Amino acid sequence: MEQCSEVFVGIDVAKMRNAIAVADGERGGEVRYLGEIDAAPESMRRLVKRLAAKHARLHFCYEAGPTGYGLYRLITDLGHSCMVVAPSLIPRKPGDRVKTNRRDALALAKLLRAGELTAVWVPDEGHEAMRDLVRARAAAVESQRVHRQQVSAFMLKHGRVYPRKKGWTMRYLRWLQEQRFEHPAHQIALQEMVEAVRIAKERVARIEAAIAEFVPSWSLGPAVQALQTLRGVDLIVAVTFVTEVGDVTRFESPRQLMGYLGLVPGERSTGDTVRRGGITKAGNGRVRHMLVESAWTYRHPPRIGAEKLYRLEAAPPRVREIAWKAQSRLTARYRALSGRGKKATVVCTAIARELVGFMWSVAREAQTA
Repeated sequence: MEQCSEVFVGIDVAKMRNAIAVADGERGGEVRYLGEIDAAPESMRRLVKRLAAKHARLHFCYEAGPTGYGLYRLITDLGHSCMVVAPSLIPRKPGDRVKTNRRDALALAKLLRAGELTAVWVPDEGHEAMRDLVRARAAAVESQRVHRQQVSAFMLKHGRVYPRKKGWTMRYLRWLQEQRFEHPAHQIALQEMVEAVRIAKERVARIEAAIAEFVPSWSLGPAVQALQTLRGVDLIVAVTFVTEVGDVTRFESPRQLMGYLGLVPGERSTGDTVRRGGITKAGNGRVRHMLVESAWTYRHPPRIGAEKLYRLEAAPPRVREIAWKAQSRLTARYRALSGRGKKATVVCTAIARELVGFMWSVAREAQTA
């Protein structure tokens, strides 16, 4: 049988074995299942070479997931195109209730041939390492929050209420150490929980120090430095934005980036009926959460603090101009929306959406400089 010169290969990746399906290039061509092979790099390399010996052009795809981008790099290093597919954007039939590795691989091959798949942006190894470090910091912060909540719940259960408003200061820690319980088991439980908070706090500090150490030597380090000229954007916000969003030049406009981060209003319209709701909350939740938190700083009048002054002095003139324009516009926008009686959460979400546009401009200036 004559071999097709162009084929589309769908791979359903897993921890131990990958399911492989191949679709011939012509419209309505044969789609066949090749079976499952070992997921080790050497096995996948042999498979790619075997297919390359039979066909002139190969196109591969697999779903993004916990297996990472190692398979993508292996295939592209061998000179073939590969797409890492966004799982949430794969077309699925509502009535299809059967899911197997074979069916998933066949569906990926068909959809890749039809051009119906959406690719995710694949970072290089250095970028992926920085992103893993930033996500490790986020996990450490969440762990610290959980341990603090456990201490607060323990004290509330025993009727011990801190007399001041602000917690987790040195004065609050001294107050915890002064607490005495009749049963020694309670005293031990409190000390263990306080110690867990201390360990989690030290872990966060260590990771943040490592982030600050690696940013200057990172290829996107200039973008991180430039973003810190904006009000409400410190090192952690800037590096989280850059690691999660990646190369901002892949977005043609700020509006496209706003939609990518889920900060644009949802809409369900038909005919003459137009219904717009809250933001879509699609895309990366880590970045969206930090941007909304940063938006709270724009409730104050525009001014440049001592720390930002040093950042602005080290930035290019164009970046300084964008940073001041952002502060002037967003503070006025905050006042205007608040004056119209909008809820604070709605106002901050609107400010965060516009802040994304200025971050897009600043990052582009830093990357193209």
